[in-house]
Parts: sequence; C-alpha cells; structure tokens
Amino acid sequence: METRVLEIRKGILNKNDEIARGLRERLHACGLLTINLVSSPGSGKTTFLERTLRSLRERGKAAAALVGDLATDNDARRLAQAGVPVRQIHTAGHCHLEAQMVADHLAGWDLAALEYLFIENVGNLVCPSSYDLGEDVRVVLLSVTEGEDKPLKYPTIFNSSDVAILAKMDLAAACEFDLGAAQANIQAVRPGMLTLTVSSKSGEGMEDWLALLAQKRMERVERR
Repeated sequence: METRVLEIRKGILNKNDEIARGLRERLHACGLLTINLVSSPGSGKTTFLERTLRSLRERGKAAAALVGDLATDNDARRLAQAGVPVRQIHTAGHCHLEAQMVADHLAGWDLAALEYLFIENVGNLVCPSSYDLGEDVRVVLLSVTEGEDKPLKYPTIFNSSDVAILAKMDLAAACEFDLGAAQANIQAVRPGMLTLTVSSKSGEGMEDWLALLAQKRMERVERR
C-alpha cells in the first residue's frame, strides 16, 4: 500500500512539473518575472507583498498578484488596495498551490503588459516545496517571531528556494532574535543562499529587495 501511495504522488508531481514547464515558457515569452512567495502562516508575507506591490506601482512598474488561500479572500482584498491586479485562488483545502491552478487563474490577463507576477503561496513550509509553479524565483520568508531554527526544521523549503527574507526585523530586539544564528542556520542548509533582512513596517531592507527584483527582471528580459 505504501508503494502505491508513493507511485501516485510521483505521478502527480510529474504532471505538475510538465504543466509548470509549459507555464514558464509562456511567461518567459512575455518577458515576465514570476516570484513565488512561501512562508509559515503569520510570517508577514501579505504585508511584505502589499508594500512591494505598492512600491513597484509608485515607480511605474506593472505588477500583478495571485493569492492562494484555503478558504477566504481576505489577503486578495487587502493586496488589491495596492492598486494592482489581484486574483484569489481558493485551494479547496489543499495546503499548497499547483501549476494548473496558476495557469487557470491567468486567463484574461494581458501578461505582455506586466513586468512582475507575484504568487503568494498558501501559508505552509512543507507542501509548497514540492510544487513548481513556473516561477523564476522562489522566496522563503522567515519572521523573527518564529525563531532561528526554522531552516533546520524545514530544510527542504530552504533548499528549494533562491532567496531567504528575514522579516519583521523591527521586532527583532523584542523577540530576542539572534540574527547571526538564523543566518548561520540558513547557510548550513543552503550554503551561499542570498539572505535579506526586511521590515515591512519601517521599510528596512525594502530598497535592497526592490533592487534585486529589478536585477532579476533585467536578466529575464535579456534572456528572451
């Protein structure tokens, strides 16, 4: 029975990867940079994304967002206040997004008019690590309220991500957060991983984040 379960899971992942490859080719043809944001619930991911979208819009950049949630559209309504196109993906209880869900919810959007597409994944550090969504960059957020050992507890998501964001840095002192230990744990799991420290509330680190997005977007356009 265990073997059968593994075979079914492998088939599901293979199908997802096939769809993700096609989706990535479609997005690349438009010169679009796609970012998949992953984190635990309560990490500040939505606030971080809202500030990112607002900053990009204020700088004349065209961005849009897809938001994954098991049931509500609370995050989508909140992100829409940034003044960019936002769509909700209800996962009907699934603990992650899949490539087909992303593809289905892009229908009707003029992708060629966009520069950035953000995918806010379901709050979870386990399931999303296995599912390619056709993204260019996978970003994992770790807030100072979660503790320094999250990379050691959930190594797969850090191994499958390209960038780590240490969020809510304005609360670091109050939480007695050991930044050095957190960074060391990330490097122990994923040596050489790019790590940024950010506070969506104070704005700390946001310019570095926006500069990284601009760099990745330029690289995407040059590879078209």
